[in-house]
Amino acid sequence: MTLSDEPLAATLVLGGARSGKTRRALALAETRSRPVYIATAEAFDDEMAVRIAAHRAERGEAWQTVEAPLGLSDALDQINAGHRAEERIGDSAIVIDCLTLWLSNLMHADRDIARETDNLLAAIERSAVPVILVSNEVGLGIVPDNAMARAFRDHQGRLNQAVAAAVPVVEFVTAGLPRRLKP
Repeated sequence: MTLSDEPLAATLVLGGARSGKTRRALALAETRSRPVYIATAEAFDDEMAVRIAAHRAERGEAWQTVEAPLGLSDALDQINAGHRAEERIGDSAIVIDCLTLWLSNLMHADRDIARETDNLLAAIERSAVPVILVSNEVGLGIVPDNAMARAFRDHQGRLNQAVAAAVPVVEFVTAGLPRRLKP
């Protein structure tokens, strides 16, 4: 059995910048006929607006897009409620892209990161729809030179560890090649 032949389960897809992690997550979700994309990015400048528009166009019409720069647990609960009501659980998958931007948003909004992480993990556990989470592995480089960057790196490492412990499947993507870390 190959990685793509297995039943879809909650999955964390980790990797560096431009590693192919989002492409991998989208490919996993596209095995379902009604994929949902939860975007955590916000367009604070023109360049980011162009990136967001390009990514939306690449996903195509089959994808439902939900914007949730902060409220991931609420977004997951709402999507699940809607899919249950429409009896679409079996043909859906949810991609959250990405936890790294979500964490940055939480930090800038001065939110309680531990509580928000707990809320997210609980929503993933409640989800009847498989959730595929995309996150950057930021701890492979040098130690940042300022306190905020070090705090971000530390929070990101803890967030990735918590999600990896909570989901049954974890993959690491390098140069577009997925490697199974769990199970």
